[in-house]
Amino acid sequence: MTGVTIFGQSLSFVLLVVGVGLCIFEAFAPGAHFIVIGVALLVAGLVGLFVPAAATPFVLAFIVLGVGLGALYVYRYYELYEGTGRGQTQDSSDLRGKRGYVVEEVTTRSGRVKLESGGFDSSYGARSISGVIPVDENIVVVDPGGGNIVTVESVDGEDGIDRELDREREESDAA
Repeated sequence: MTGVTIFGQSLSFVLLVVGVGLCIFEAFAPGAHFIVIGVALLVAGLVGLFVPAAATPFVLAFIVLGVGLGALYVYRYYELYEGTGRGQTQDSSDLRGKRGYVVEEVTTRSGRVKLESGGFDSSYGARSISGVIPVDENIVVVDPGGGNIVTVESVDGEDGIDRELDREREESDAA
């Protein structure tokens, strides 16, 4: 049963052509939707062409399954296709609590900040809750807003938890 043909071509050749087609199609519609199965079909087609004894439908099916699972694992685990994405924001609500620093003096009406792990472009227009925040001052985002302008407040290196712990220590020392 090594002579299985589809459309007058060997099964291995058809798998190879479909695999290459899916890999090329992935270039036009990126997102790892077609690349995994494309790679699996491409490898199965190559194995079938270069190892004729393995060109049976069952062997090729197992190759497609094995290579497909392997390709899926590599793309998911190592995040090769889409980059790591670690530390990048998914939407504006992810900016709440992010820290950064002032690059252009921030007032209640204008300013600019740079956020740590703030996405592709970590520079944002900013407004302060009250008062003026000078350049190079550390800030925290209190309201992401939903656009590219965030509301920030100055931080002195401590966060709310540190301030609360200090307050509790002062109260216990006073008692």
